[in-house]
Amino acid sequence: MMLEAVELTKQYGDHIVLDHLNLQVESGEVFCLMGQNGAGKTTTLNLFLGFIAASSGEARVDGKLVSPGLRETNVAYIPEVVTLYPYLSSLENLDFFSRLAGFRYTKEELCNYLRQAGLQPEAFEKRLGLQSKGMRQKVGIAIAMAKNAKVILMDEPTSGLDPQAMHEFNENVNAMREAGKAILMATHDIYSAVHSGARIGIMEQGSLVHTLCADEVSASELEKIYLAIMRS
Repeated sequence: MMLEAVELTKQYGDHIVLDHLNLQVESGEVFCLMGQNGAGKTTTLNLFLGFIAASSGEARVDGKLVSPGLRETNVAYIPEVVTLYPYLSSLENLDFFSRLAGFRYTKEELCNYLRQAGLQPEAFEKRLGLQSKGMRQKVGIAIAMAKNAKVILMDEPTSGLDPQAMHEFNENVNAMREAGKAILMATHDIYSAVHSGARIGIMEQGSLVHTLCADEVSASELEKIYLAIMRS
């Protein structure tokens, strides 16, 4: 199993943020986590990233126990706001972060990663600060690809994207899935969950309360299920 949570729990004092989560994501699978703000989605990602320590239970990546402060090379992270250097070009950002991860690529190889992420060639040498959020998101995807990570974690990656950029993003997610990546995506986006996810989990108050297969539900049906759980 590429990504696994076993009774994963996080609490601050008496407040339980994540309550005995059990979750598995295989290679070539997209698992979408949905839920209101504060449901535990981002906490789950942070535990898999090793940004915070679990109160109890285990978070494992490719069979290895995740520990805070221990660099995990098999994981790439795409946050809601991709933090890159605005005065560097798309190409320069990709080169810098690839080297930071221990990879050195030729210019042609870097361009190929940007192309695979859906960025147009005219944007390769353009300063990132002058580009749209959708284009910056593509550079973030290219960085994840260049890192050659087996696991991709995403936190609200479609937030603020226009319909065209959202469509292109979902195509990139499907391409990464076909390449065998295990993807865990926290999202409010019902459309992306249905069209890119294999399984969808709904969280409430730190617990995973419902899991369903994406190919067995439409966007409107998922919306009804989601709202019913939120109102219960």
